[in-house]
Amino acid sequence: MRAVLTALTLSMLATTGAQAAGGGTYAIRLLTPETALKAVNAAVADCRKRGFQVAVAVVDRSGIAQALLRDRLAGPHTVQTAISKGYTAISFRTDTLEFARLTAPQSPAAGIRQIPNVVAVGGGVQISAGGQLLGAIGVSGAPSGEADELCAKAGIEAIRDEIEL
Repeated sequence: MRAVLTALTLSMLATTGAQAAGGGTYAIRLLTPETALKAVNAAVADCRKRGFQVAVAVVDRSGIAQALLRDRLAGPHTVQTAISKGYTAISFRTDTLEFARLTAPQSPAAGIRQIPNVVAVGGGVQISAGGQLLGAIGVSGAPSGEADELCAKAGIEAIRDEIEL
């Protein structure tokens, strides 16, 4: 009986050790609110220098808005559009300029654009560091998706030193 209990105990310890080593959970990195806000502010500043009034949102790994700023004259639609661009980039693990190309109206994937909150216009860029996806930034209000993306990348560049391992 004692041998059975010992074997059972060792088996349980081995299982617990395996789970602790990555079997049942995993660790992720998240942006701090301060870092998300810094990216948003930098993207708005970059767009202002270019003469654009925009809204900028940083979303977390789940696509939920973490930081948001709308410049004074940015249209009311830009707030939700910025969030949705970030959501799209994080959901499909693809920056939205590329996503727009991949889901063009006559492509086999065109129907994916009909999913609620999906925006197939440039300006949604993934934020990653050290091989991990941390979130995404969405910019809306510049005259083109390409211009929105430039501002989004400026926001990411402003936090690069803080997010690299």
